[in-house]
Amino acid sequence: MAGSLTIELPDIPSAIALAGEGEENLKTLARQTGATLVLRGQELYISGTEKQIDLASRLVRSLEDLWNKGNSISSTDILTARQALDTDREGELQDLQRDVIARTRKGEEIRAKTFRQRQYIEALGKRDLTFCTGPAGTGKTFLAVVVAVQALLANQFERLILTRPAVEAGERLGFLPGDLQQKVNPYLRPLYDAINEFIDPEKVPSLIERGVIEVAPLAYMRGRTLNNAFVIVDEAQNTTPAQMKMVLTRLGFHSRMVITGDMTQTDLPLNQQSGLTVAVQILKYVEGIAFCEFSQKDVVRHPLVQRIVAAYEKYEK
Repeated sequence: MAGSLTIELPDIPSAIALAGEGEENLKTLARQTGATLVLRGQELYISGTEKQIDLASRLVRSLEDLWNKGNSISSTDILTARQALDTDREGELQDLQRDVIARTRKGEEIRAKTFRQRQYIEALGKRDLTFCTGPAGTGKTFLAVVVAVQALLANQFERLILTRPAVEAGERLGFLPGDLQQKVNPYLRPLYDAINEFIDPEKVPSLIERGVIEVAPLAYMRGRTLNNAFVIVDEAQNTTPAQMKMVLTRLGFHSRMVITGDMTQTDLPLNQQSGLTVAVQILKYVEGIAFCEFSQKDVVRHPLVQRIVAAYEKYEK
């Protein structure tokens, strides 16, 4: 039997937050519940069957900690809330929504958007070595940088080291113009972008000059011991097994290392095994190492990215 329900929102900012850009959130809520959701001013009208209305209203209420503060809501937030309702994890969902990891220079709140992301952040805070694998857009690198920068600013570590294999240049950067920094910048740009969310870009060169932040290709890690440092190895699917062993054995005293990568997007030659794949197999049962694996459900970029990743996963199976 069809019916309707009206939810009165406290103010216009909360209505805007719930609706999302182009009312994308209302469309996602409708897809998830089968109900029809229409927003007029501060009033949300939900119509459909009794079951659809109940699910939609519970889903909207489960997001109240976010829209009540006018915080932006993504499709991932909605999918995580739906997952929480389906698995009786509403209490855990509230913790997820309220636990702010950091604030950007603009004051934007950074928090885990999925349960797996929360487990990843907890691992980064507890384990000296963490492997995180999964598709693009799941926050593997960004969340690692967030945790690392907060730890650096809190003086928990003396240095932040970010490295990735410059496989597109064959690790031979000599033919590129400029000094080392100019040569590798195109490969390390995503890492700089994440750092700049939290540290004034004008201050970053000084921190690099003093060695507080080091951004370098993986080849430059050879022969070193990385003490009192938070080390992020990005795009690790493009390491060879020898390179991976090399960087893992650089871990020094009072240091933490996180290895991130997407095993489905290797740029290595077809006959070359990925160091990330080999390392996960070898180290799977070694005590003290955390392994976090994201899926397309953890994608926190544009909703279309989530659907693209899902389509590729289906095709590859």
